[in-house]
Amino acid sequence: MSIPGLQSTGNFSPAGVWSRVRLMDPTLSLRLAILLILLGLANASPHKRDFGHCENVVKKWASSALSLEVKEDKHTLRDLLFFLHVPRTGGRTYFHCLLKKLYPNDLECPRSYDKLRFDPSKQKCRLLVTHDDYSMMSKLPKDRTSVVTILRDPVDRVFSTYEFSVEVAARFLVHPNLTSATKMAGRLRSKTKGFGVSTLDIWPWKYLVPWMREDLFARRDSRRLSGSRNIYSSDPYNMEDIVMPLHKYINDPVAQEIIHNGATFQIAGLTNNSYIPESHEVRHCIMQHKELGEIVLEVAKRRLDNMLYVGLTEDHRESATMFADVVGAQVISQLRGSSSGVQTAATNESEQSSLSDSEPDDEHSQNATLEFEVSMKEISEASKENMTVGKLMESYESCISTLRKTQSLRRISSLKRISPANFTKESRHQVGEAVLQEIKSLNNLDLELYEYAKDIFAQQHRRTTQKSAVTVKEKFTNTITSSYGSSWWNHFFLFLPIILLLVFFILFVNARRRTSKVKI
Repeated sequence: MSIPGLQSTGNFSPAGVWSRVRLMDPTLSLRLAILLILLGLANASPHKRDFGHCENVVKKWASSALSLEVKEDKHTLRDLLFFLHVPRTGGRTYFHCLLKKLYPNDLECPRSYDKLRFDPSKQKCRLLVTHDDYSMMSKLPKDRTSVVTILRDPVDRVFSTYEFSVEVAARFLVHPNLTSATKMAGRLRSKTKGFGVSTLDIWPWKYLVPWMREDLFARRDSRRLSGSRNIYSSDPYNMEDIVMPLHKYINDPVAQEIIHNGATFQIAGLTNNSYIPESHEVRHCIMQHKELGEIVLEVAKRRLDNMLYVGLTEDHRESATMFADVVGAQVISQLRGSSSGVQTAATNESEQSSLSDSEPDDEHSQNATLEFEVSMKEISEASKENMTVGKLMESYESCISTLRKTQSLRRISSLKRISPANFTKESRHQVGEAVLQEIKSLNNLDLELYEYAKDIFAQQHRRTTQKSAVTVKEKFTNTITSSYGSSWWNHFFLFLPIILLLVFFILFVNARRRTSKVKI
């Protein structure tokens, strides 16, 4: 079988062509990726497909993967901060409302959501935020890089991935047909080139959005041909006439390839966007032999252990506070000691919205976007002086409120195009238990990794609380010392036992006197 765009090299090798697949158009790339998987499984000899071979492949990768780990103090921020952004975990909020307040624009690495855009050996940037998986560390100076990430309950993350895929794809329904929508998408991508990054360029959305866009147009065309206007379901996750039902979505080969156990594969460095050549074979050995997933899970756990910070979407406010204490405080200290100073990052006009989903759909969306941009400028202008952890959290509260309002208005505007389908937290309760259990089964590794992350989060919380208590004590001591002098403070502690004995003696004598009066 010949595959367009790829020259025949004799023996079929999925790993050998995977790097070329990544460079193609996202929709074609995804279809070709699935074809490669099927061809690889069909053409592989029985020996290559057996458990023993796959076990050796996975164990060899695991041994090599763990060699990337740095054994130095994980609690200390190094020169480069790599925010490994697992999709649909709230990472965009962290980027806009925390990280952009800490790092000046000239210290941000060029956007790397779709591909590596800089030479780490030469670039002097300090902040890298990307959906790239952990294999990115093979391109970075690992002894000078700290990694942070956020994890989310896997079931909620699957729901959110489905909803966002449909939401962004629905924005294209303003066009009369798929051809027109595809042309507009091309214009959007060229428009944002050099001015931030479009969602259509970002893994995994560069695969998931075109897939959903094609599906939405096909269903709309079918309704028009049949003349049907009746919707017989009240469950937005099962409105087959309008959008692909959730139960079909989770069982599609695309979801199997990209979504399920996505957090584990991303932290392990084994996504279909990986920089490791053998990742393709390792990932599909795991899909074929589920028990080998435990090896990958252990690698992912060790990597979480060695991260500077691990946050949880479900405890977002507490996670943000801890991020400010654990990461923010060190960034402030680090930059204060450098020539860069600690200034709030003024928002570049070219990156007002670093992740541009598409053009706003209507006046409400335009106003919301404009309000967010103005707010970001105001926050930036208000924080020209040196940053502190307290000021960072004040800025965060203002920023997150505006960002959420903007996202909500865009979501409402987008979902109007597939009405009456409307995704809410309440409507998720309509999804049957069988579908929920299937999602859990398909994401068994992510469920276990999430539980492990919760333990790490609890440990971080205890460590931060203890550190805060020590800091408060030191501040009190310094205040007394600066007010009365160190010699007075030392003398106070020297005579404190004597003072306490005198107070106790006086209280004892008074008590005896009162007792004597009562007897008389």
